[in-house]
Amino acid sequence: MTPVLSAVLIAAGSIPVLWISRRCLLRPSSYGFYRFFAAESTLALIVLNAPSWFAHPFAVRQVASWMLLLISVLTVTSASRTLRRLGRPVSRDPSGFTTLNLVTTGPYRYIRHPLYASLLFLAWGTFLKSVTPSTSALVGIATVALVATAKAEEAATLRQFGEPYRVYMARTRLFVPFLF
Repeated sequence: MTPVLSAVLIAAGSIPVLWISRRCLLRPSSYGFYRFFAAESTLALIVLNAPSWFAHPFAVRQVASWMLLLISVLTVTSASRTLRRLGRPVSRDPSGFTTLNLVTTGPYRYIRHPLYASLLFLAWGTFLKSVTPSTSALVGIATVALVATAKAEEAATLRQFGEPYRVYMARTRLFVPFLF
């Protein structure tokens, strides 16, 4: 893939991300602000590494990549179902939707942000397809942006749910069960 084609694809993919994030980009304290940068860097990773997705399919790095991508899909699927079923989502916040109920079961039993964790696994799985200085910088940006997104969302969730969320935070991890 030529650099020009990569730039065009990234720009085209950025249009819907910019549209969805337009209000959040005006509010740097919102978690949608940081989520925009995570989405953009992940989009760039996908486009830049597209030619390497199926190269050397049994190399250790490729197998690790596919495992992370599979974990990403399983995590987002499970977390989305659990959140929609138990959280009673409402669309009040331009950063994203909020829930009426604090969800602490399913994947939320072990990690506070499985949806962001799935994006983290997607970014790292995509990064492993082709490790270069550019993709290293992009996965670093995605990781920092997702941590910032989670921290900003936690501040809002603490305001909404108070002490029950603080107790929940003490017994769970951010993205990876028992580790981080």
